[in-house]
Amino acid sequence: MSLNPFVLIAPGATRGLGVALTRQFLRTTNLPVYASHRGPASEDSIKKIILEPLGKEIDPARLNLLKLDLTSEDSIAGAAQSLSESLEQKNLSNAFIHTAFITGGMLVPEKKPADLDWNTLKETFQINVISHLLIIKHFARFLPPSGMHAQSQSPDTALSKDINGDSLPYVAKWAHVSARLGSIQDNERGGWYSYRSSKAALNQVIKTFDLHLQQHHTQAMCVGVHPGTVKTDLSKGFWASTRRQELFEPMDAAANLIDVVENLSTHQRGKVWDWSGKEVPW
Repeated sequence: MSLNPFVLIAPGATRGLGVALTRQFLRTTNLPVYASHRGPASEDSIKKIILEPLGKEIDPARLNLLKLDLTSEDSIAGAAQSLSESLEQKNLSNAFIHTAFITGGMLVPEKKPADLDWNTLKETFQINVISHLLIIKHFARFLPPSGMHAQSQSPDTALSKDINGDSLPYVAKWAHVSARLGSIQDNERGGWYSYRSSKAALNQVIKTFDLHLQQHHTQAMCVGVHPGTVKTDLSKGFWASTRRQELFEPMDAAANLIDVVENLSTHQRGKVWDWSGKEVPW
């Protein structure tokens, strides 16, 4: 049976770390990459922005775009349907997620309770937690089913080979971009109420979804990842106060996260890992 793994980055077509992850997978693998966007720009212009820095050796047909608004369940459901239709149009039977990075996040660093704002709180939890839950709801069906293990002799045996002949992991990796600030145990400075609490909630989502995957014998595992401080608009106000060894250009951050996730084994599932491969405490 021919198997067709692909990569999902949501969102991954227009901003910061998501774009860097998309470029890194295009540059270092031969897998199809599906990246989501929400802006009004045309697909051709978005593809040009993503592909231009990579040079002409990248097959542009490997990059596929999905329109997805993190604040709308209808949009998220529609993007999942678009993915399904795209796989059918490309005649990619037995297609499944090889690696998924769910990157949606926003940051408002409240310093004291008086800084809390109702509308900002709702938006923060919408982007940092609820959108992640809804992406799980509508995209988890693309993970490899439990029956796929019949194609492999053991959990350490590859499901398939990519175009380069490299082995693909037996267990698909589903990763949410979290943050060290979501750690309750590591919180010694306070502040950043909505960001800390929403990321802590996301960490619970990660653990709960991974348990679901185990209980249903899905050939996949869910983890969280902390990229450090990435030089994007999200963190621009905090570059100067970040330790140099934890401040990264987007492409370096993407390479770190992909390397960490690819090298995780099943006994490391359901946890949060930082850019260097160290576990982030709950």
